[in-house]
Amino acid sequence: MTDYLLLLVAAIFVNNIVLAQYLGNCPFLGCSTRIDTAIGMAMAVVFVVVMASGATWIVEKYLLVPFDLEYLETIAFILVIAALVQLVEMFLQKSVPALYQALGIYLPLITTNCAVLGIAILAVQNEYDFVKTLVYSFAASVGYGIALIILTGIRERSATAPIPVHLRGTSIGLITVGLLALAFLGFAGLVG
Repeated sequence: MTDYLLLLVAAIFVNNIVLAQYLGNCPFLGCSTRIDTAIGMAMAVVFVVVMASGATWIVEKYLLVPFDLEYLETIAFILVIAALVQLVEMFLQKSVPALYQALGIYLPLITTNCAVLGIAILAVQNEYDFVKTLVYSFAASVGYGIALIILTGIRERSATAPIPVHLRGTSIGLITVGLLALAFLGFAGLVG
């Protein structure tokens, strides 16, 4: 049980996938302008990452390794992720059209979000069993969502702040992400 708790804390705070490992920056910066979009994106990423990691673990363990096809790992994982994102997109379009419209182009970007692929590959490289893979992928994607929601809250507040003209837009966004990454670095002493 302690191992799972450490894995959760480490993946959410210490080794945050976007702030410490710099994976998934494009949708992270692109969806961080409105809180409702950020929450929807965070939930979609959690769902896709957990499903993709579980599916890619099964593909790795029961298809690639037994047939000595590990060199096809990246291609196989991308195909699994693309199929899952397509399913999520179709589900949101039918069930939650407002969220589907709000996410816009960023929903298909989950397919090319390197955080999703990175989490699946890291789970395989760390040789996690199936349960640890699911726990790690859940924690890493929750960490992504927390960072996204925090950044969105800061950006919404800074929209009315007197920011110098040359720092507005992407510049202040990147500065904010850097400061947020430094803040999360403070958690490094929790897990040793």
